[in-house]
Amino acid sequence: MLCIPLHGTFHYSQSVSLLTTLAELRLFVQNQHRQGKRIGLVPTMGALHEGHLSLVKMSNEQCDVTLVSIFVNPTQFGPSEDFVRYPRTLENDLSLLKALHSPAVFAPNVSEIYPADFNASVHVGDLSLPFEGMIRPTHFEGVATVVLKLFLLSQADVAFFGQKDYQQFCVIKKMVTDLNVPINIVMGPTIREADGLAMSSRNRHLSTAGRGQAVALSQSLATAEKMILAENVRSAERIRQVIREKILSTGGMAIDYIAVADPLTLRELSVIETEAVILLAVRCGSVRLIDNILIKT
Repeated sequence: MLCIPLHGTFHYSQSVSLLTTLAELRLFVQNQHRQGKRIGLVPTMGALHEGHLSLVKMSNEQCDVTLVSIFVNPTQFGPSEDFVRYPRTLENDLSLLKALHSPAVFAPNVSEIYPADFNASVHVGDLSLPFEGMIRPTHFEGVATVVLKLFLLSQADVAFFGQKDYQQFCVIKKMVTDLNVPINIVMGPTIREADGLAMSSRNRHLSTAGRGQAVALSQSLATAEKMILAENVRSAERIRQVIREKILSTGGMAIDYIAVADPLTLRELSVIETEAVILLAVRCGSVRLIDNILIKT
């Protein structure tokens, strides 16, 4: 087991090495490459749940070594968003990862990733403009910039992302293609609670009433899937209308968008022919939730 020295000491948590500086990360990566190991990267902002852990398990199955990054990235939050209150649970995260035998966690501070003179960003184009991009105009630029840095620093062979953030997955995959980044991007399925709510670090901020209302997202997506596959409804406007009515009927919810789009281009559809992605963003009190479903007829 590789133990990385931190500031002249060793930080060791049985099967998990905690890396906090770029120098420590580079040393870890060099050691893995020297041994000919295939590296899997799971980028996260921490507050880990079963959705994140499912990606770690995928990486463990497909790669020789898994590196999990935990970094609450300030550049992907807008000025009125929840950067300050975003949950930070590093000790619990490390405990969860230790149980999965993840050998290393990269958890830098902000100045390590963005030093005082940092002045670069990644512009990601058309896929970043609709939906989340309209509501959060600087979000995907911040995501793409930090993810590209993590790709370059980790020199990973494969990176794993969840379907819940489907537009993010599309943006990152396009960035990798356009910039010829030598990494394979893999999407894992959305992991849900028993009642269907998509797992999210933000779910812990839901009130008791809000938690009950939030299941309307997955329920409305399931209704849409049934309409398309079992009832042969192909009108995107009809699908949006039914979803809207179901969500608003719960009370206490505000809709940012309901989109029926092409899964590759994210262009909105008027008629569903062979496949589509349905994307939702809803505010439940002060908590913003997203969800989606892929449909193939």
